[in-house]
Amino acid sequence: MADLLPAPGFHEAFLAQVDTRPNDVALVWHRQETTYRELYEMASKAGAQLVGLDLGPDEPVGVLAKKSPAAVALVLACLLAGRRFLLPSPALAERTLTTLFARADCRYALVPDSDPIPIPPASGPPALRVVDQTDVSFMLTTSGSTGLPKIVPLSQSGVDRFVAWAADAFDIGPGRSVLNYAPLNFDLCLLDVWTTLAHGGRVVMIDPAYAANGYHLLDQLTRHEVHVVQAVPMFYSLLIYGVVTRDPERVFPSVEHVMSTGDAIPDCTLEQLPALFPSARLHSIYGCTETNDSFVHEVDRDTAGKSGPIPLGVPVSGSKAEIVGADGAVLDGSGMGELYVSTPFQTTGYLSRPDQDHRFVPHPHGWDDRRYFRTGDLVRRDDNGRMFLVGRSDFQVKVRGVAVNTAEVERVLLDHPEVDEAAVVATPDDLAGSVLRCVVRRTPGSRLNSLTLRGHCAKNLPQAAIPTVLRIGDEPLPKTPTGKVDRNAVSFPDVSPTARGRVS
Repeated sequence: MADLLPAPGFHEAFLAQVDTRPNDVALVWHRQETTYRELYEMASKAGAQLVGLDLGPDEPVGVLAKKSPAAVALVLACLLAGRRFLLPSPALAERTLTTLFARADCRYALVPDSDPIPIPPASGPPALRVVDQTDVSFMLTTSGSTGLPKIVPLSQSGVDRFVAWAADAFDIGPGRSVLNYAPLNFDLCLLDVWTTLAHGGRVVMIDPAYAANGYHLLDQLTRHEVHVVQAVPMFYSLLIYGVVTRDPERVFPSVEHVMSTGDAIPDCTLEQLPALFPSARLHSIYGCTETNDSFVHEVDRDTAGKSGPIPLGVPVSGSKAEIVGADGAVLDGSGMGELYVSTPFQTTGYLSRPDQDHRFVPHPHGWDDRRYFRTGDLVRRDDNGRMFLVGRSDFQVKVRGVAVNTAEVERVLLDHPEVDEAAVVATPDDLAGSVLRCVVRRTPGSRLNSLTLRGHCAKNLPQAAIPTVLRIGDEPLPKTPTGKVDRNAVSFPDVSPTARGRVS
């Protein structure tokens, strides 16, 4: 496909909506509606925080905010002021947040309706800069499954191109309502929130506190006549198994586009989507924080959930992809290898992480001048040219749409002074994608309990990486002939609903 043409800037596009439709609803939060004029006024008020700080012309700020209209206004204030900002998950441990803000050179973290928080400078040598930041707006973070989350700076021009593509691909514009399920720090919000606001639509925001409440999700979809839904598979599973199975006649006829992203959707869930959304086109989207959406596959409504694995689909407009074998050669036909992707929206590299430069590479054979991102995903291409995800080239899995590395979870557990051995495995789950099961051997004489160990995990891991089911014991874990813990021989706790969150 041809490269995308230059897109109008978000700044100008949003202000045009304020000028032309000031009284249209921009945000819906529970039963509270915020118009475009009101959102602009909120952003102007939030922007006063920026004016009152002694910031240099190119100095970034941190934004520490749970999703809410005030949080959207605060991010909007940064965008309208042309101020770079780091937007991490507020669920990260305080120590991790402080480190991330410092590494991004943020002296202040902005908080909705509160005073800015001073950030102490990073300890040690100055952080290295490995990307050009002159065009950067959003700075998002990866999940941190392999340690400290990586900072992903996105260019404003790349965001503008994405916003233009998404609006056209999914009919987002005036009079359209788009459901926003993801937390504000997720890259999914580039479509749910920022594309919608740039094109005059209405964002129906789901409060994270109610994200697992199927009845609340049903109420929001019904009450606000949503047209576009993008969410991780857990959202659809919650709707189906939490509510709709008790009301088989329930449908959502207003929805015209349904997108599943972040993880593979279970066949049993996918099979029920055509009946649940009788007017919708069904899409499976593949992407990552570093590249944003890369592939889109439109699912056949007649065979949804009945025709085997879903292919990746076709690259989005302006994107290219290659499959690279273990020998470093690009595969021409069928076969399996690592997926390399290049999109018009991608970052040029991680901030302050030269050790990760190997993830951003030129074309393996020099066939074009693009930079490609090594996704770490193993894919298989069949004789018909369709590509399918096979797995990860490491220990990474998805939990509620968040990438988690089981080896890193084990490392954190072993960092506790009263843990001698640890084993973690991921088990498929219809709701969460995967759940983590863990067995720990504590040190002799220790009285380590689950409350203490979960507190240790909470300080050092993102929420999704904390094991769902945990067993603490005193017996040695089984070993392989080389002396390593044999996960295949470990007896892990079950993951039945009554066992979740329990220790033995």
